[in-house]
Amino acid sequence: MGIDTVRTAASDEAAERRREQRGWYFYDWACSVYSTSVLTVFLGPYLTSVAKHAADADGYVHPLGIPVRAGSFFAYSVSLSVIVAVLVMPLVGAAADRTGRKKPLLGAAAYVGAAATTGMFFLGGDRYLLGGALLIVANAAQSVSMMLYNSYLPQIAPPEERDAVSSRGWAFGYAAGSLVLVVNLVLYLAHDSFGVSESTAVRICLASAGLWWGGFTLVPLLRLRDRPTAARTEGKEAATAPGLRQLAATVRDMRRHPLTLAFLLAYLVYNDGIQTVISQASVYGSEELGLSQSTLIGAVLLVQVLAVAGALGMGRLARTYGAKRTILGSLVAWTLTLGAGYFLPAGAPVGFFLLAAAIGLVLGGSQALSRSLFSHLVPPGKEAEYFSAYEMSDRGMSWLGPLLFGITYQLTGSYRDAIISLVVFFVIGFLLLARVPVRRAIEGVGNPVPERI
Repeated sequence: MGIDTVRTAASDEAAERRREQRGWYFYDWACSVYSTSVLTVFLGPYLTSVAKHAADADGYVHPLGIPVRAGSFFAYSVSLSVIVAVLVMPLVGAAADRTGRKKPLLGAAAYVGAAATTGMFFLGGDRYLLGGALLIVANAAQSVSMMLYNSYLPQIAPPEERDAVSSRGWAFGYAAGSLVLVVNLVLYLAHDSFGVSESTAVRICLASAGLWWGGFTLVPLLRLRDRPTAARTEGKEAATAPGLRQLAATVRDMRRHPLTLAFLLAYLVYNDGIQTVISQASVYGSEELGLSQSTLIGAVLLVQVLAVAGALGMGRLARTYGAKRTILGSLVAWTLTLGAGYFLPAGAPVGFFLLAAAIGLVLGGSQALSRSLFSHLVPPGKEAEYFSAYEMSDRGMSWLGPLLFGITYQLTGSYRDAIISLVVFFVIGFLLLARVPVRRAIEGVGNPVPERI
């Protein structure tokens, strides 16, 4: 009877864990549409066109009196959003770990971001400042929500399941992005049939991403559960510390685990490159290669479809070769892909589609495996706090890559030079990651070491 009771309890626990995992996947389903339709496809070219409409005769806009080339405004706005995230994420992360109440914080961040995204419907004319402000709010809110979302991974999946669970989450996100992008493509291409202008169609696509984000966020909010945690003195201090002070405190704590910090540094470098490619690819395609919006949407749709298979496929590779080796291989592929992108001829959509296919096959897997690998390197009880640092370079929130991209374009006037400048992130990231002994790093924070890592 005792054995049966134990088996029943274990079975119930496993069923509850899988139910929570399925709810967790749905936040990727909810917010990835923002990353795809807004950040990757529509907002970059559209906000750039709005800024150009407001520009002076020399092609500059003047936010707060600062001269900015209109073609760099979007990149600078993405970069500025990280400054906001840097101030907010450490506070929210420390509060979440101290109180154990991640779910209400996740809901608040998600709905702030969804509201800002829905508000993009009102962009038009020369309202580039409104577009920049909404982008900054939405990006920072998504950064906070993804930090909280990612910090659930060590709690809902045992070590041997994390690569698979993380990969499924990314696959859910890319599947949602593909589905909504198909609808966006129909609306954009047939906007005359729907009785709306091209500009209005774009604004509907932007706003619909916010509505999707807010609607499907209800699923994880219903299924995820908060876990009690012991209040810590440093947590109480963190609740009132300014954002930069709390970030410094988190980094100081990481110094007690230098191998975790070494992995995070490698991730911040190479993921900065990944996120900048994602956020600036449409601008590169439209401005440098002269491709139509429909071609760009089709290419991004191809990325989304292949990223589902890529995330699941690289998750399988990690079972054989380990997450670290699989990530290193993906960084080599990213470097070769950027090199090929530099030489793409203008007005050649076939080459751009081949480039999109290469990106899709490595995109989801490199991100999913990085997330699951980092989850092994986090000390128990500090998940949200550590993932706040991790998230600063995730999902297009990096500041250095967009800044380098924008400055390179501002100095050279060439998007080809801007895109090839990003190779440095993948090369340095590869070298830094190759030096991290991940097994020793996992042991150093007191977590069990998976058989294959």
